Amino acid sequence: MSLVELIAQANERGLAASGLACLDRCVPLLGGDDEVLRPLWASLADTGDWETGLKAARDRLAGSADAVEDEAAALARRMLDAAPAARDADGVRGWADACSVASLQIHRLLDPGSDDAPLDACREGRTEGVPPLVAAELRRQVTVLEVLAGHGTAGLRRALEVSVEGRRVLRAVVSRRARGTR
Repeated sequence: MSLVELIAQANERGLAASGLACLDRCVPLLGGDDEVLRPLWASLADTGDWETGLKAARDRLAGSADAVEDEAAALARRMLDAAPAARDADGVRGWADACSVASLQIHRLLDPGSDDAPLDACREGRTEGVPPLVAAELRRQVTVLEVLAGHGTAGLRRALEVSVEGRRVLRAVVSRRARGTR
């Protein structure tokens, strides 16, 4: 099943986890640590409050008003800013879809071998010629949605593991990119 179909069929928890996982993998671009989004993950397991966790994350990740961000960081910032305060299906569906596109775009921007292959085609399952970093992000997005569709709340741990793995990859790419510009 394609990523677009998985998002269309996901329930509220799956959609929120999908958007959150995309944001979580891109948090290194915002200077965040591994724990900054934990309260939001906890809220998906019904052990925390989404709105309170979101406010705390926004506060911790608030950048300086005069900070210059590159395009990838700006996309990550928009994901965070667009997160809905209420975790209802209508609000999180649009957010999850936008986060999916933004995260794939971020990975395409950071992939040195990237091309301009349309992300819509990739999200619909046509992945031939997709750069490796983008292909890996696509697999992570699909895995998160599949695991939550198949296991519900019990799948949150695996979704978080997939997100942590992706965050480590992105952190390494950002670090390598920073070293190359010095």
